Amino acid sequence: MRGTRRECGDQSSSSVWGYLPVALVFSMVWIQGIVFSQTRGRLQLRTGKEIFEAGCAACHGHDGKGMPQTTVGFERPSTFPDFTDCKSTSREADAFWSAIIHDGGPARGFSPIMPSFREALNDDQINQVIRYLRGFCTQDSWPAGELNLPRLLVTEKAFPEDEWVLSTSVNAVGNPGLTSTFVYEKRFGARNQIEIQAPFTFERPAPGTWYGGAGDMSLGLKRVLASSKRTGSVLSLFGEANFPTGNKARGLGTGTTVFEAFAAYGQLLPNNSFLQFQGGMELPTKTNTTPRAVFWRTGAGTTVTQNNGLGRAWSPMMEVLADRELATGRKVNWDILPQLQVTLSKRQHIRANIGVQIPVSNTAGRPTAVLFYLLWDFFDGGLLDGWK
Repeated sequence: MRGTRRECGDQSSSSVWGYLPVALVFSMVWIQGIVFSQTRGRLQLRTGKEIFEAGCAACHGHDGKGMPQTTVGFERPSTFPDFTDCKSTSREADAFWSAIIHDGGPARGFSPIMPSFREALNDDQINQVIRYLRGFCTQDSWPAGELNLPRLLVTEKAFPEDEWVLSTSVNAVGNPGLTSTFVYEKRFGARNQIEIQAPFTFERPAPGTWYGGAGDMSLGLKRVLASSKRTGSVLSLFGEANFPTGNKARGLGTGTTVFEAFAAYGQLLPNNSFLQFQGGMELPTKTNTTPRAVFWRTGAGTTVTQNNGLGRAWSPMMEVLADRELATGRKVNWDILPQLQVTLSKRQHIRANIGVQIPVSNTAGRPTAVLFYLLWDFFDGGLLDGWK
């Protein structure tokens, strides 16, 4: 959700209206030029390069870095794109760019300085110009935005991110209680991500008795090993250390440092569907009190987007979760977790997900829980950006 945030930037209302007449003039000239070229045969616009040169280069520059301020005649917004900057342009799927080209900047909560080309270009021409724009990023080490699959409630995804996530689990039966976890994810370089988690728990073990506090905080590192837009797959490794910052006596922590390692895999499927997998081990430093454990998690879903693929996105998903302590007599805990993610902001950088985790084996002491999160992709803008 991240790359084209510089496509057409936010402005104060006064500055937007001040520059809008100039932008509209440019838009009319571009569109008229395209139509004139097509009808008179001067330029058939058969390739993405021809379309870009005819309709985009006057503002975005022939090299994709943007024309100079003195040439365009209006102040460029802060989110104006540099298509050669792989850090920005590799993050978004082609569909995100298509929405902005079709309907202009407001389609994704950006400035109206970016005009709509819906009436000037057909779908095939828009796809061609997107492919051409992709060529300005010459570093193939950056995973494609199509591989940035919807975040599941439990299964970790393989794509590196810049996100704040507030995730909460509430007991649906049994003693009241909830656990909220603040997750900070920061991407660095093309394939790396650092992650910090801080959980907080509030429980009522008996009537009239409430307690709460911080749990075991963790620090992790993710590394993408392989990714391919052609095959629609991405594979990552993740290492994490969980530190005993919680009160074990009250069930808020393990009382020991636990190292965790896992692999995460994502796969695009036909019809906007996808599959995600995570499998790994938990390795405590004190095995006499906290046994080693293994876990594997699988999630699958599909994304349905309003307005012919250009609007709000809904992603119904299902997770199957399993874990087992590596101790004599322990059995595998199996859970299912149906859920629904939805984009909240027009820029799609604020999302929510809600689901119900249902134990299907070893149900004693494992209550059904309602899980939900709010996600903010801060690379795409502030919490109040991109809503209108």
